[in-house]
Amino acid sequence: MTIRVILVDDHAVVRAGFKMLLSVDDEIVVVAEAERGEQAITLYQKMQPDVVVMDLSMPGIGGLEAIKRIVAQDNHAKILVFSVNDEQVFIDRAVTAGAKGFISKNSAASDLTGAIKKVSQGLVYLESIARFNSDSSNSEVSTGKQAITDFSSREFDVFLLLAKGKTAKIIADELSLSYKTVANYSTQIKKKLDVNSVAELAHIAVLYGMLNN
Repeated sequence: MTIRVILVDDHAVVRAGFKMLLSVDDEIVVVAEAERGEQAITLYQKMQPDVVVMDLSMPGIGGLEAIKRIVAQDNHAKILVFSVNDEQVFIDRAVTAGAKGFISKNSAASDLTGAIKKVSQGLVYLESIARFNSDSSNSEVSTGKQAITDFSSREFDVFLLLAKGKTAKIIADELSLSYKTVANYSTQIKKKLDVNSVAELAHIAVLYGMLNN
């Protein structure tokens, strides 16, 4: 039985590379590709694939929101997150959004095909890749962890981009939002994390190992 897959990643070269890797397995066929979450939702409705392989960091609504919207339309959707961001906070948010699996882009090709096959069978595949263990005695880390867990999908996207040093104008362009909306998100995020500057946001992101791309 052939497993029909949609690849979702905003880099064409990355999609081409993974499509080539998957092509060596006769049981898997890539039936469509998308570079944004919005396209992934449309393609899912049209193609009804067996598995969606989804990146998280993309322009527009992003991977997490795309997962939520696909699952809202089809709660049987089988989505495997394939991301360079492999810290526990990303895994937790992906699963909460509705993903059935999570695997790092640093994994071997055989691991990816194996993950796709497991998810296609209705199984959950979570690669043991988390590198950060929070210390419950560290109040700064514990407080930050809870706040980040409570972020909306858009707050989470804006938080990451702010922590990477991107300006509100650049973030607005990348996420297709207005400058004012990004500024409002920035204020909300700082309030939730109880910080006053972007440098402090970056510090929290570093604590979680979230600035690796």
